[in-house]
This record gives sequence, C-alpha cells and structure tokens, in this order.
Amino acid sequence: MPGQEIKTVAVVGTGIIGASWTCLFLAHGLDVVATDIRENAEAELRASVDRFWPSLPDAVLARGERGALRFSRDLETACAAADFVQENAIERQDAKIELMRRIDAAAPRHAVIASSSSAITVTAMQSACADPGRVVLGHPFNPPHLVPLVEVAGGEQTREAALVTAEAFYARLGKVPVRLEKEIYGHIANRLQAAIFREAIHLLESGVASAEDIDRAVSEGPGPRWALMGPFLTYHLAGGERGMAGFWDMFAPMQEKLWGDLGSPVPDAGLKARVTEAVERSYAGRPVRTLVEDRDVRLRKVLAARGPGREP
Repeated sequence: MPGQEIKTVAVVGTGIIGASWTCLFLAHGLDVVATDIRENAEAELRASVDRFWPSLPDAVLARGERGALRFSRDLETACAAADFVQENAIERQDAKIELMRRIDAAAPRHAVIASSSSAITVTAMQSACADPGRVVLGHPFNPPHLVPLVEVAGGEQTREAALVTAEAFYARLGKVPVRLEKEIYGHIANRLQAAIFREAIHLLESGVASAEDIDRAVSEGPGPRWALMGPFLTYHLAGGERGMAGFWDMFAPMQEKLWGDLGSPVPDAGLKARVTEAVERSYAGRPVRTLVEDRDVRLRKVLAARGPGREP
C-alpha cells in the first residue's frame, strides 16, 4: 500500500506545528530527522515532544512505540535519507519556494515532500523544484498530534501518485485526509475559521458581548455539534425529515438576512490592539501554557468520546 514503506521522516521547521508532527511520527514508530536553524531548537523540540507525549490518544500510547529522533542544523543532511518530508517553516512565499527547491535537491527521489503551509499554494511552492511532481500540501490542524484533519492538495505539476502516497501515509497515522480538488488561498478549514473569527470580532466591536462570552457561545452551542458534523450535515438535520430542502423552506429568509448583516471588520492597528486587550482581559491570570494543556486534555476526551475509529 502507498505510504506503508515510509520509515524515516524529515521534519523541516520545529516550532509548535513541527514539534507536534514530530511527536505523532515518533509515536507511530517512525524515525525522525528534524532540522531548524533557530538557536536552542533541538532542546526546545525534545522538551516539546516530552510535553506532548502524555496527551497522545490512549490507542497510540498503548502501541508502546517510539521512533528514534535525530537533529541536524543542516537541511540537506536532515533530508538525505528521508522517505517523507514534512515542512513547517516560515509562511512567506519567496522563502518557501527557495526552501522547497533545496529540499527537493536533497531528498531521495522516492520521497514525497509535504508542506504544512496554512495558505500558500503548492503551485507556487513547487515552482523552483527540479521534481515538482512530488510536492504536495499536507496542512494539519493544531495540534497535529491530536486533531485528525489534514488537508491534502496538489499543484499544477503534482503527480497523482504523490497525493495518494501522502493520503495513505497520513491515514496510517490516524489522520483524516481531506483532498482539495482546486487550490485556494487558505485551503478549506482556515477559510471557514476566518469567517467565524471575522464575525466574532464584529460582534465584539459592536458591543454585543465580551470576548469570553462570544467564545462560550461557540464552545457551548454549535461547538459540540461541530465535533461530530460539518455545516452541511448540521443544516440537513435541521430540516427535519425533508433534510436540506426542508431547511431552506424554513430558514432561507433568516439566512438571507443574516448573510446581509454579517460584519466586515478590517484588522488595522487599532482593531488588533482592541481585540488583543479584550482577549487578554477575558483570560487574565491563565498562562498560555496552562490554556494549551487544558485544551489538549479536553480535546483528547472529545476525540475519544466520538467512538471507535474516530480517535487518532
């Protein structure tokens, strides 16, 4: 099966996303060669993996596996023996193009090169590669060692075989690959998140509610449903026995009015400062590290509660 022969993964960029990917790869018995140019990157990576490890799903921990982790500050050395490359570096197109060119030149010919890029298209990233056909999008949701979603897409020159290999590899790790049939800035999930975030800021700026209560309106309302289903199925069920057709009959006028009334705030300096102050006021006294640990504990429980086959 495609993806089964992958034994060594190169992780390029070991910040929050790269470290989380590393944890997941190691937990499935894969060897990882990580690389990052930042000072103290190796120590920070090893500390992050150890911190993430207890939050892995029980089914993964029960495997009792842990691959070997090596670190090299040299990109070419890290990629030289990789069967798969997961890139998580700077989100700037010119830098990403050059980085992909170097990875492509260093990695073995059989290795698929995947990027965790949140918005840059594969067509752009692969444009300077000698073998652009093996470059794919492998965009996770944070944190990758827990959240199942990974968005997979190709660029204009990507081979179908590279996409199939990437999807099979991610599925082997318990991820849920979603294929984009067309490239678009921000992919799927980030665009959906951006739409909700924009309206949340509009509500905050309009004085409708506090940042904390707007968060609660999501986490205690649609949030639990969204853990089980997306917007189309949600509204299909809202239509009763007639499904989506019934929903339109009942709620189309309301949707039209809501869509016309949604806000369009612009993230200028003033707005960013006001939102930052409101969020910091709402969550004062709770360090980010504590919030992250609490999130991961609760996220683990939510994923486990969804039933067999749904937990990563």
